[in-house]
Amino acid sequence: MSRKRKDHESPESISDWGWKYHHIGIPTGKRMPGETYLEQFKFYASGFSSSPFGIEWMRFEKDSPVEKLIQTVPHIAFEVNDIDREIEVHHLKVLTPPNSHTAGIRVAMIEHNGAPVELIEFDRKR
Repeated sequence: MSRKRKDHESPESISDWGWKYHHIGIPTGKRMPGETYLEQFKFYASGFSSSPFGIEWMRFEKDSPVEKLIQTVPHIAFEVNDIDREIEVHHLKVLTPPNSHTAGIRVAMIEHNGAPVELIEFDRKR
């Protein structure tokens, strides 16, 4: 972005790139109601399916393979049409390469100025 955005303007990723807000992930050390355990990532997730704001709580085990930045800094997630294209076109710094842990969903984690950002791509044909 070559100019500063005004208070009433959306971020460039939304206004120009077409990304859609999906959720915010917040790391916590506290047990939360309704936690679901994701064994391959060694963390517990909760709140996503019930929060009207898209807030997901994440509690990590000490030996979780998830990037430490993601374990310690909240991330925002955006739905995109093509993760690979977005990474290439916008020269994004990849923390976790595009992968699929659930059929029909691909995710990647990028980093921008020390903040993790999740990109999510859905196969809408499924």
